[in-house]
Amino acid sequence: MKYKKALVTGGAGFIGSHIVEELLKEEMEIIVYDNFSMGKEENIPKSNNIKIIKGDILDFNKLNDAMKDVDIVFHQAAKVTIRNSVSNFLEDAEANILGTLNVIKSMVDNNVKKIIYASSMAVYGEKNSSLEETDLLNPMSPYGISKLAAEKYCMNASKDFGFKCVCLRYFNTYGQKQTLTPYVGVITIFINKLLNKESPIIFGDGNQVRDFIYVKDVAQANILAMKKDVNREVFNIGTGKGTTVNEIARILKEKINPKIKINYEPEKPEELKYSIANISKAKTLLGFEPKGLIEEKIDEV
Repeated sequence: MKYKKALVTGGAGFIGSHIVEELLKEEMEIIVYDNFSMGKEENIPKSNNIKIIKGDILDFNKLNDAMKDVDIVFHQAAKVTIRNSVSNFLEDAEANILGTLNVIKSMVDNNVKKIIYASSMAVYGEKNSSLEETDLLNPMSPYGISKLAAEKYCMNASKDFGFKCVCLRYFNTYGQKQTLTPYVGVITIFINKLLNKESPIIFGDGNQVRDFIYVKDVAQANILAMKKDVNREVFNIGTGKGTTVNEIARILKEKINPKIKINYEPEKPEELKYSIANISKAKTLLGFEPKGLIEEKIDEV
């Protein structure tokens, strides 16, 4: 099915703005719905096909007005932090669960045909091999719990109300336009520390393994999920390759400031030690093939 009008919640944010860029190539009409708490207007491409609405997903009436005549929703807006969700679990649940319920209710009221939901690898529990969509879901943080709950609501409402739903579980995404915070995006955090001649901090021994996926590959996965005739499916969106945090720190240190010392602090129990995506399902059903190699793309951050 050809979709003509898309609404991107969090469309001024890191991943959302890259999705907007890809949607423009599809010659679609786009509504960017963002509260600009993290997103920036300069992230959004200039185009007559884009309408920007400053609004929060917790404001149902404003969201419902924005949803008029929309065919498909890319739901990116969220509180995106594992560490900070521990102390701010209520705020995390409000945005990620109640905000998603508002999106679903507004979709139902406006007969929207499909949602692509931005989920997270944080829904998984600890495992010493690559994570598959069929693995046990045992989130270790409030953030992971809220993303899993929102996934379940999207899937259930899809069945009950007849719209299509695809959930994409993003792994560690990096690239241009990521807003600096102390909690999200280890590559962006390390780069800013090194540029400011400050010591990056690694929590734990640094041997924890992460699957770093380039943001434009994540955006492309969203477009594939829109175009493919898939419904009520969940996909891992990563590279299938692991890199230790120590290795990331070493690469960045050599590039930016080799003299800076790395500091180590106690590990965070809410974070997975081993997080690599099995992307076989995404390759088979979506035709997803990540192209960004971290050795090449890290210079673009």
